[in-house]
Amino acid sequence: MTEQQRTIKASLVFDGIGLHTGEKVRLEICPAPANHGYKFQRTDLENQPLIKADVDLVVATDRGTTLEHNGARVYTTEHVLAALYGCQVDNALIKINGPEIPIMDGSALPFVEAIEAVGYEEQDAEREYFELSENIPWEDTQKGIEFLAIPDVNYRITVMVDYQSPVLGTQHASMYHIGEFKQEIAHCRTFVFLRELEILAKNNLIKGGDLDNAIVLVDRADVSQAELDALAELLGKEKLQISMDGIGVLNSSKLQVENEPARHKLLDIVGDLALVGKPIKAHILAARPGHHGNVQFAKILKEQIKKQQQDGRHFDLAKDPLYTTTDIEKMLPHRYPFLMVDKIMEIHPTSIIGVKNITMNEPIFTGHFPGNPVFPGVLQIEAMAQVGGIYALSQVEDPHLYSTYFMKIDNVRFKQKVVPGDTVVFELVLASPIRRGLVEMSGTAYVNGKIVSEASMLAQIIKDKTE
Repeated sequence: MTEQQRTIKASLVFDGIGLHTGEKVRLEICPAPANHGYKFQRTDLENQPLIKADVDLVVATDRGTTLEHNGARVYTTEHVLAALYGCQVDNALIKINGPEIPIMDGSALPFVEAIEAVGYEEQDAEREYFELSENIPWEDTQKGIEFLAIPDVNYRITVMVDYQSPVLGTQHASMYHIGEFKQEIAHCRTFVFLRELEILAKNNLIKGGDLDNAIVLVDRADVSQAELDALAELLGKEKLQISMDGIGVLNSSKLQVENEPARHKLLDIVGDLALVGKPIKAHILAARPGHHGNVQFAKILKEQIKKQQQDGRHFDLAKDPLYTTTDIEKMLPHRYPFLMVDKIMEIHPTSIIGVKNITMNEPIFTGHFPGNPVFPGVLQIEAMAQVGGIYALSQVEDPHLYSTYFMKIDNVRFKQKVVPGDTVVFELVLASPIRRGLVEMSGTAYVNGKIVSEASMLAQIIKDKTE
């Protein structure tokens, strides 16, 4: 079933401070038209330049992801992008009157709660997914980073982090589909090791860091109060009361969940991979990820999108079919010239793939566009429907005793013409579980891997025959 793009119903305003710049900033997330995607706008600069949320515009990944276009930069983009992506907002204009996105509480939750509160506006354009067609591995052996993307019907992420630290050690986090982001991932805060703070401060970073917007992990028990006071002074926060009680979390701020650091790394992946430019259907597995690895892998996925668009969808039609024409005739009541399916290649729990070969011997060409033979769109939909009918009948015993009746066909689109010599591959995917004999499926027809037609259809199977 096709999904529509959406934006937010009204603008959202946030006041905060940049984690690294320490500058006060106002952020406004605004509704945007269909196919706009995510764009940042520096309203404090001359001509208010736009910066597209595009992985090709990333210029730095030290403790955050920085984008730049025509000299205009925006820092620490990952949390607000993760919130928009996690809420399945396709289009938004993100206005900011300073260089860095406000850190808020160190998570994506303030953005998510505001988005949920204002609500969504469905738009007159389809959501176009990047559906991975093959396994894509990548690793950085020097940094010990590993990524693997494998095809999946959902956007799923599995993360492993290993900091070789007594306070953190190895952690795992998972998101089985994007719907889990708001509840399981959005609230997880950014974190830093106490031993890193001095280096970060001396490198002019974390000027806006505080104990209410970041978790500080302490992995040694012999830290003196003098060290803590010196660190507070270095951070420009001499009045900050810092305490610790051995190995754990500074100021005894409890982790919300035991694997909060790993979940936050997953949050960062969602935000950084939003820079690919399309909603993703794939399972992403990441070991020891960070912004550098996330961005490098996002670039690989963007190249894969281009490759798949050029190559088209691949189907293995050389293997033996699951059902031949003779098998199909035992299931469907149709016969020449109205049997529109030559073979069924695959049936899965929620999908089916069928094939029709178009030849000049089709009787329809006698009167349809003589001299310019084009296989009619209505017959493409009929062939698609018959493939869907075979799927429905494959789910019952004695399928020859059932008939399939169509109740509704929606969202029909024809992308290019089908002519003699073409082999049309139909893929139908179950949109919802079959109930009371009602079967709702979304269908796509391909020629040479390119989409030629699409439709959503609802049918009912009824047992109306006897032996």
